[in-house]
Amino acid sequence: MKIKNIFFDFDGVIAESVGAKTEAFREIYSQYGEGISSQVVDYHINNGGVSRFEKFKYWEKKFFNKDISADRVNELAKIFSDLVLNKVIDSDEVPGVKSFIKKYYKKLNFWIITGTPTSEIEIIAKERDLINYFIGIHGSPKNKRYWTEYLLKTHNLKREETLFLGDATTDQDAAVFSKLHFALRENEENKSIFKDYKGNRFKDYFELEKKIKNNI
Repeated sequence: MKIKNIFFDFDGVIAESVGAKTEAFREIYSQYGEGISSQVVDYHINNGGVSRFEKFKYWEKKFFNKDISADRVNELAKIFSDLVLNKVIDSDEVPGVKSFIKKYYKKLNFWIITGTPTSEIEIIAKERDLINYFIGIHGSPKNKRYWTEYLLKTHNLKREETLFLGDATTDQDAAVFSKLHFALRENEENKSIFKDYKGNRFKDYFELEKKIKNNI
């Protein structure tokens, strides 16, 4: 394969920020007891990359049988954002990612595709001094399948020349849906979810570079 384009997920792929979001969801639902908050965490971990808006709708229906209003979803999302924004901005980088991006951003085409709201991920990327390395930064409310297809068509990208780097089932799903190459960034939270995954995987960007350098 010859790689010319890379789609990056953000949490767990660029920043070690998955844990911050997990604990924020736990905190929001801790008032309802350990049973509910633990289920919230389990669902979040097993559905990484699904937008917070969809998760809140799911939990409110599952636990309280409520079809909540858009205003209430936005209220919960605002609480969540207030809890995690600075933590995500300040979180450690995935080892080697910044040097990898700086080394290859002029040779390859980079985009971010994430479940985080677009307006929020733009702030995070700017604060982490990443925004100038990416052609575009795209998040919810559109999902990852939408963005992969949108970018392929808008920028006339070849599917066989495009790699999606992700750590969640939604990342893999979008890559499969759009017939892209996929590489899994391994971490502690997704180890059990991807225990049967046989494809490309990497723990850090030093390892990723070794695996793909002959194809870029």
